[in-house]
Amino acid sequence: MRRSPWLWGMGLAAYAFLYAPLVIVVAYSFNDSRLNAQWVGFTLDWYRKLFTNEEMLSAAWNSLIIGLTASAVSTVLGTMAGYAMHRYKTRVLPVLVLAPIAIPEILMGVSLLIFFVIINLTLGLWSIALAHIAFCIGFVAIVVRARLAGMDDSLVEAARDLGATPFKAFRLVTLPLIMPGVIAGALMAFTLSIDDFVITFFTAGADAVTLPLKIYTMVKTSVTPEVNAVSTLLMLLTLLLIVIASRLSPSALRAE
Repeated sequence: MRRSPWLWGMGLAAYAFLYAPLVIVVAYSFNDSRLNAQWVGFTLDWYRKLFTNEEMLSAAWNSLIIGLTASAVSTVLGTMAGYAMHRYKTRVLPVLVLAPIAIPEILMGVSLLIFFVIINLTLGLWSIALAHIAFCIGFVAIVVRARLAGMDDSLVEAARDLGATPFKAFRLVTLPLIMPGVIAGALMAFTLSIDDFVITFFTAGADAVTLPLKIYTMVKTSVTPEVNAVSTLLMLLTLLLIVIASRLSPSALRAE
């Protein structure tokens, strides 16, 4: 069916609205001017200054540690939750696992802040990591559950008939088959954790600074090309992880 020029125009306008600001941020990270008002010339000085900024590097290191911790723990718990949702067809379990995804981030951040205050937990890197684990579990569980839905359960039954225990059947049969989904869920959890701002803002405390919080602090004063540079690197990292996760997702595997 031939598509009308009007439809093509609307589609191009929608994509331009979505991606033009990102292209501008990347382009102006190479601008040889401290002001983003106009293009002056090409330079890599802002990236050099970025890698010599100790505060920025410390914030990036904090984000990396939190992201790795949150993705590792949420991958284990999310895989278990996804397996439980697949095997036990209950109405309560999906609600409990997926509720953090449906709850608005600002509500999630406030509720976690109140919870940490009630249990007298000092706000810092640990509170941020726990908060990120709480909302990443659901995303991992969705990916793992989708992978399990496309798996042939007769393979597990055959392993059980041959004498394998439930744990051994899961370790030798189920886990290798769903491993692409597990890896995709881990990458998704890391991506969500490393660039989260709203929940981190409420659970960070005074001394813990992550990369999104540092960028927000810099933007409040002025948007310099150094902010554009760190935003570009964060954007590239996020896109890279999303591409890897999409390659390992169950739908991509089925398409192959």
